[in-house]
Amino acid sequence: MNLSEYRKSRMSPKILQSGAILIADAHCAPWRTPFIDFLYALESGEIVTPQLILMGDVFDMLYGPIPRTYHYNTEGIELLNRLSERLEILYLEGNHDFLLGNLLSNIEVIRREDQPMMMTYEGQKIAFSHGDSAMGLGYEIYTALIRSPLVLGFLRTIDTFGGGFIVRWLEVQMKRKSHCRSIENFHGLIQRRLESLKLESVDVLIEGHFHQNCSFHFSQLHYINVGAFACNERYFTVQSSQNKTLLHEAIFRKEPR
Repeated sequence: MNLSEYRKSRMSPKILQSGAILIADAHCAPWRTPFIDFLYALESGEIVTPQLILMGDVFDMLYGPIPRTYHYNTEGIELLNRLSERLEILYLEGNHDFLLGNLLSNIEVIRREDQPMMMTYEGQKIAFSHGDSAMGLGYEIYTALIRSPLVLGFLRTIDTFGGGFIVRWLEVQMKRKSHCRSIENFHGLIQRRLESLKLESVDVLIEGHFHQNCSFHFSQLHYINVGAFACNERYFTVQSSQNKTLLHEAIFRKEPR
């Protein structure tokens, strides 16, 4: 397969499977481990799915070129790699977890610039994105900087020689964040973003990032913002269009290990 054929295959819509599970914004960290429990439930067969779609920000801090961040997340990375041997896993990079290709060898990682990921299901064209696109020039500059090999290399060097103080500082900031708050005029925000995104021939757009757990019908498409797993351990299962909704919401509850 030559380069153009490879790129074309990446652009071709994938098949969304009935029973697929979607998880967004788990913000998994040593101080927040329900997502780890969920992965163990998948591994044990307690929860069954043919396809797992991770919508980004699955880990609170996982930056491929910064070794200290994947030392934080070794258990989750190893579980995902084991699960990838028995089910299809698609991982959309978020703004908390990116440049992951070398960590997740058997998992298809969809970079921000390759989102939305197009899939087909029962005659519908469905787009999946983490959700942090079309957020304005300032955000575009920020997200380019945090993914820059030069910037990351500089930060890695400082963090290493500084005994990990940058990652420790980030940890303090992450622990302070609230993941469960409503966004005022969220409908208007999404409408403006859709005008910028200009998605053609898409029936449904599914995103995470905003943690709002709501949906809107616009003239051009049906928009779904899936709830954050970090809030109350929500996950979503794809069901037949014979049902009223495409996604069935469930709550994963497990006592801490």
